[in-house]
Amino acid sequence: MPMPTHIVAVSGVVENELGQILLVKTHHGGWVCPGGQVEAGENLIEALIREIKEESGIDVTVSCLFGVFSNTGVHKWHDGVTDVPTKVMLDFVCKPVGGALGTSEETSESRWVERETVLDLVTAPAIRTRYQAYLAFDGKPVYMEYVTKPEFEVKLDRTI
Repeated sequence: MPMPTHIVAVSGVVENELGQILLVKTHHGGWVCPGGQVEAGENLIEALIREIKEESGIDVTVSCLFGVFSNTGVHKWHDGVTDVPTKVMLDFVCKPVGGALGTSEETSESRWVERETVLDLVTAPAIRTRYQAYLAFDGKPVYMEYVTKPEFEVKLDRTI
């Protein structure tokens, strides 16, 4: 049997002192909370701090984990050829501590958005679901399994 392949990724909901949420606009996925894949030899917190800085220009501290999400569906990448393996995503609450809004090779825009209007910009069902988990966070992290293709479907939703 071949070694299993999973992408491990991190994402941060960064909320400033005004209650605004940091969003970045990606070239393929629209508006999202910043984050990305954990690189070899990198721990989750280091990866999250790096990804947020790279995508938005903002420096953060990581407060706590609010959700673990599994996309268990394999689907084709934007090129229509490459298989995207299953993904495990860990989502954290973060606070900004410096930096200035900017963009990267992966993002075309970054901005602070009122907490209540985030879902007006975020259109991807998986990202909306994860942000809603943040809004409902009561100190107990959530675990969700879902698939995004051929259509979004939550398969499991529970606290852990």
